[in-house]
Amino acid sequence: MKNPDILAAMAPVVKAFEELGIPYYISGSIASSVYGTPRSTLDVDMVSDLKPGQVHSFVEMLQSAYYVDEKMILNAIDTCSSFNLIHLETMIKVDIFIAKDSPYQRETFRRRKKDSFDEEDDSVEFNIASFEDIILSKLEWCKAGGNISKPQWYDVLGVLKVQKNLLDMEYLRRWAAKLKIIDLLEQAFRDAEI
Repeated sequence: MKNPDILAAMAPVVKAFEELGIPYYISGSIASSVYGTPRSTLDVDMVSDLKPGQVHSFVEMLQSAYYVDEKMILNAIDTCSSFNLIHLETMIKVDIFIAKDSPYQRETFRRRKKDSFDEEDDSVEFNIASFEDIILSKLEWCKAGGNISKPQWYDVLGVLKVQKNLLDMEYLRRWAAKLKIIDLLEQAFRDAEI
C-alpha cells in the first residue's frame, strides 16, 4: 500500500484519534489490501469509539484540512452509524463507523494491531483490524448486501489466501457462528481452497 494520497488523507485523522485518546482501527479495503490482495480504492474505512464530548476537539483538529460536519458526527454517534470526512487536498473520503457496544466489537478493538502500510524504516504505524476481523467484517458486508458484492468477496478470499497459515481458525468459526455468517465463511474457505 504505497498510495501517497490515501496516506495523506488518513494520517491527520489517525493523529487526531491518537492525540485525543480515541480508540480506532482501519478496516475495509485498505486493511484487506494490506493483508490480502491489493486493490484500488478511493476511500478509507475506519472504526472509532468517538464519544460526544470529544467531537468538538476532533473537529477543530481537522477542519482546516477536511470537510467535516460536527452535527453529522454527533448524529452518527447518537445512532451508532457512520459519518465521513472529505480530505480537501486529495478529495479522498474517510468513512468513520462508530463502534457498537457489543462483545464482538470489544474483541475487535482488543485484537487490533499496530502496523504500517509498507516496509520502509520511516513508515507511519496505524491501528489495523486483525486478519480475522477483516474477514469477518467483509463477510458481514457481503451478507448485508445480499451476497452480491464481488469486490468484498474477493477481498475476503485475498486475505484468506495470503494469511492462511497465520489465521486463528477457531476464532473465525466461533465469531462467524455468533454473527450468523458461518455459511459464508465456510464457502469462502472452499473458494480459497483452505
